[in-house]
Amino acid sequence: QFSDTGSRKEHVKITSESKPGFLERLSETSGGMLLGLVTFLLAFYLLFTNEGRALRTAKSLDEGLSLVVPLDTIHSISQQNEGRLVHLSGALSTSKPLFDPSYGLSIQAVKLKRNVEMYQWVEYEDSKEYEENGEIKKETKYSYNTEWKSEVVNSRNFDKEIGHKNPSAMAVESFTAVSPNVQVGSFVLSKGLVDKIDDFKRLSLANLEDPHADVTRGGDYFYHSENPRRPEVGDLRVSFFYAGLSGDDPHVGSADKVTVIARQRGDQLVPYHTKSGDVLEILHPGDLSVEEVFQKEHQSNTVKTWALRGAGWLSMFVGISLMTRIFYTLVDWFPVVRDLVNIGLKAFAFCVATSLSLLTISVGWLFYRPLWALLIGLLSVVPVVVARSHVPPKKQQ
Repeated sequence: QFSDTGSRKEHVKITSESKPGFLERLSETSGGMLLGLVTFLLAFYLLFTNEGRALRTAKSLDEGLSLVVPLDTIHSISQQNEGRLVHLSGALSTSKPLFDPSYGLSIQAVKLKRNVEMYQWVEYEDSKEYEENGEIKKETKYSYNTEWKSEVVNSRNFDKEIGHKNPSAMAVESFTAVSPNVQVGSFVLSKGLVDKIDDFKRLSLANLEDPHADVTRGGDYFYHSENPRRPEVGDLRVSFFYAGLSGDDPHVGSADKVTVIARQRGDQLVPYHTKSGDVLEILHPGDLSVEEVFQKEHQSNTVKTWALRGAGWLSMFVGISLMTRIFYTLVDWFPVVRDLVNIGLKAFAFCVATSLSLLTISVGWLFYRPLWALLIGLLSVVPVVVARSHVPPKKQQ
């Protein structure tokens, strides 16, 4: 069944298969147990290495804060600071503008990005399963809509390609141009520092003319379309973004200022290798003091550490759930028992994942901060104790 509302089309497909038997479900559960074991072991690696990384980064930042030398000026290079970790702030500068000759566009910036989108068909799926006459039926609703997409959507993978066919490639490609020479005052930034300049802003096209007869400007887009208000599948629109404005522009504004902490090597700013085995190569937008920069870096390290801890715990929880799924399969013939077992398995996975995660974290800290490791190790026992306290005592024989 098809319905067409504007550019949106829909149809429904129903498939059915016999309800899997006990042995088949048991086989699927066995495969899940193997996947769960891999996920479970991966969690240990992630949690353990994350603690070492976090502590190494924190020690490197503390080392850098104790050694960094703020520069009095960025317009001259002092040989006394050769090989030292230095701190400086100033406006970005580049040797020449970045061009896109195809559209007659240029800007004095560190990076210029051309973003190309094509008007294409996009498929969406909405599925639901239900049991009927001893069979498992799956009802899938496929809907198709035309949208602007920056990547080519392969219509060959659609459930119904007829009437929803997309071109296989774009006539115009996206790209990002990067200035070969970026400076702050007299200092040249390393590639690693330039890579950190990624705060892209949309470039206004209001002051530009249509570059070709078959290209029309509309707002902040160039359209490859006969009628941009009613685009057809295969039409293109192009927008531009820049990062690190490095010259005063009457339409865009003043050059961006950045704060850099890195090692001075001649007139270059390069990575600084700390005794802790980490690398300091820091760049932040704006004019920041030494203390503000290292505070931001510590905050970033904390956020990353907790994010990876959460990912490690989730990986362990999923792994345990998959490995214990076989108990659910063994009783899934009995609805009431099945639901109780499911709740029990989830609680078991939660407690064990929490305990083992805390224990792994404490082991990771063992060689760095033994007292904290001992405290966290003791906390790892709490979920197990809480779980056991809710178990009713055995009746006296």
